[in-house]
Amino acid sequence: MATPGSSARATPWWFLGPNLLIFGVFTFLPIAINLYYAFTGGVQLYPQDRPLVGLENFATLLDCGSYFDPSSCRKDIFWRAVWNTARFALIQVVLMLLFSLVTALVLNRKIIGRGFWRGVYFYPVLLSPVVVALVWKWILQREGVLNAGMAAFGAEPVLWLAEPGWAFAWVVFVSIWAHMGFYTLILLAGLQAIPADLYEAAQMDRASPWRTLRRITLPLLLPNLLVAGVLAAIRAVQIFDEVFVLTGGGPGSATIFVVQFIYQTGFQEQVRLYGLAAAGSLLLALALVVLTLLQLRVTRADEVGERAR
Repeated sequence: MATPGSSARATPWWFLGPNLLIFGVFTFLPIAINLYYAFTGGVQLYPQDRPLVGLENFATLLDCGSYFDPSSCRKDIFWRAVWNTARFALIQVVLMLLFSLVTALVLNRKIIGRGFWRGVYFYPVLLSPVVVALVWKWILQREGVLNAGMAAFGAEPVLWLAEPGWAFAWVVFVSIWAHMGFYTLILLAGLQAIPADLYEAAQMDRASPWRTLRRITLPLLLPNLLVAGVLAAIRAVQIFDEVFVLTGGGPGSATIFVVQFIYQTGFQEQVRLYGLAAAGSLLLALALVVLTLLQLRVTRADEVGERAR
């Protein structure tokens, strides 16, 4: 017969059990299968038909004459995806933070329709990435809205998504447009947490707006900027949906990124190399773990700083 104490201890498991079961089946089990596939070879789908090959898949991906020259690598498309991802993350995160900061500074001021403009800037975050990409593809295609508008002024149509430079630039722009509202919200919350009396003291000292920004706003907003930067970097490294719909990784390999390489290798190509795709996903997971640890460290440092103040 169960005692009242044992019954009370078992009660939480009745609520946690279904959730743990769902997590186990749809999260932990796929992770375990992916780990197994990363150390197996062949083109067979079922685990029992796949021979163990050890670190061969990782060796294939990392076999390079020079990591700065993708053409010298055994899997050159993987390293083109890595360098595209690194370049995209660097450019996108810097521009994302810059535009988000400027937008947050404007929306923090007493302007007409401030609530409306805050909603407008946050609205794209609520849209599906596929919807965002389809809308911009409709705008940017050869017979799209943008070229139609340019033709009205006598300009020649531009192949925005068929030229490598333009395609990469538009991928960066669309990703910023789609996600900027989220980071603007983080920075806006940081701006509203800055005590108003600091600005009043700066105004009494006749400090210029630039000096106030440099000496008060930016130093106090730095923790929010760091958190937003790390979160933006994590999202940038995982970019897939918008790019896949907008450019499909083209033209050529100009906009192929690591997640798309994994998808193509494991599911899209005629010869599906599941082990190679799994190995690539583990390398990506390692990069995400590093970024996540950086985020936790930044957040912890921010909490320590708050307690110190």
